[in-house]
Amino acid sequence: MLSEPRSGRLAAWGNALLAGLVSPDDAVLAIVGEDAVHRVEGLPGESAPVGLTLALGRLRTLGVTGLRLALPTSGHPLGLSGPPAFNARALEAEEAVICYGAALGLVPEVYEAGPAGDVHVEVVWHCLPVREAPPADVPSLGEAERELAEALRDATAVLSRLDVAGSGPVAEAALDAYRARAERGREVLAPGYPPRAVRVLELAQRVGLLVSLAEESGHGGAVSASEMAVRAEALRPVERTARRAQVAAYNSVVEEREKGVR
Repeated sequence: MLSEPRSGRLAAWGNALLAGLVSPDDAVLAIVGEDAVHRVEGLPGESAPVGLTLALGRLRTLGVTGLRLALPTSGHPLGLSGPPAFNARALEAEEAVICYGAALGLVPEVYEAGPAGDVHVEVVWHCLPVREAPPADVPSLGEAERELAEALRDATAVLSRLDVAGSGPVAEAALDAYRARAERGREVLAPGYPPRAVRVLELAQRVGLLVSLAEESGHGGAVSASEMAVRAEALRPVERTARRAQVAAYNSVVEEREKGVR
């Protein structure tokens, strides 16, 4: 969760484009990021993969008015609504985008080539039919914010007692990189998102970083099997809560539209 999921970028900037808040060129540039190229395969009306600009325009003509993020893991189909074939593909990728206004979903497949330090990344988005139903287990922004604060407090207490919150040069370097990105004022989400969504996403990302550091720090001070089990139990729910909050933040624009707030 330290890095922004590609499906999150597509959902956020796709929503900004659909709302008329950014140009197609700016949206595609933000979605592609540091990748070489993105294409969409299986789009209705297209017999071959097409570029993102054409794909986003075609989705609009098909009735799509918003995009939702899904971040499923084994046993937790977060943000998905079926059918099983789409869920299985999304679970394999651990991310997906669900269209609002048309029964379609997009799952990224990443191809990498080249030596270390000069990797060429291409992404193919597979467009597939989805079931029109409420997404699984996605909280409201308010619920996500409260759950995140509670989970962080409980997990921090356990990890601090076991001395496994993350230490050493690797952890310090990761924290320094995170602080540097925050200080540069990197844009979070995209135009059109409410400030609360930005706040929830930033907190979810910080919590995700802490979980990653704790997982990567070896056994830390947990010297017994029982202590290691307690540590794992402490990390599991907080990671799940952070993913739920991240999805809630990305999906907030569509959720508000559904409720007639916007």
